[in-house]
Amino acid sequence: MIAVVTGASSGIGLEISRGLVAQGATVAIVGRSRERTGAARVALGGDTPVFLANFANLADVRALAGALRARFGRIDVLVNNAGLAVWRRTVTVDGFETTFQVNHLAPFLLTNLLLPNIVGRIVTVASNAHKRGRLDFDNLQRERGYVVYDAYAQSKLANVLFTRELARRIAGSGTTATCCHPGVVATRIWEVNRVLRLLSPMLGRLMLTPAQGADTPLWLASSPEAEGHSGGYYARRAVMEPSAAARDPEAATRLWEKSASMVRI
Repeated sequence: MIAVVTGASSGIGLEISRGLVAQGATVAIVGRSRERTGAARVALGGDTPVFLANFANLADVRALAGALRARFGRIDVLVNNAGLAVWRRTVTVDGFETTFQVNHLAPFLLTNLLLPNIVGRIVTVASNAHKRGRLDFDNLQRERGYVVYDAYAQSKLANVLFTRELARRIAGSGTTATCCHPGVVATRIWEVNRVLRLLSPMLGRLMLTPAQGADTPLWLASSPEAEGHSGGYYARRAVMEPSAAARDPEAATRLWEKSASMVRI
């Protein structure tokens, strides 16, 4: 099995990679930091393929897709795990709000560029935060009223809508698309300001470990029980009903078309 896991230098992504390696898969890990991704490679085994890409730069995403296609003719599993939260609104080199680009546009682009090579499963790590999310197509870039959690929730709603629309578009191909809520996990994603960084050790005791958070996405990526299921939103290995906004097929199609225009595919 050939698997690609983004955001694999630490946290949930590293644990998903660890689980796939333990099952005998060749896992290509993708990260932004050379140092941290190199350390992950050592932790997983010295022959683990490493690819560097900053999802805040869509040129990096295109280069990553090209490198993966050149290295692997066939990809059995793609896990879209990379994500972040940003305390104050920032804009990427591509001109998009950072949270929306890294959490949605980058995996949308990567998945579409790799789709001809994927012959198995596409798993996107979303969040129950999507239930608070609202897509305002006139304010996707949060130019008006930026709040970190609202921007994050919007991006996670986009993850669920993307998965549902992707599943519809690839139906009958043999490839499946699912997404999941990993749980409230003690990772670095919410260390977005000094106060939360200081509170992180204490709050972490109340959260799931990264290994626990990796359980559902790893199960979706590899378990025979998840074979053939597509379009679902999962938590604790069970299919769950997402929010009403996440079940809106017109919004899913509109988001797909808008995203395709934004990333120019």
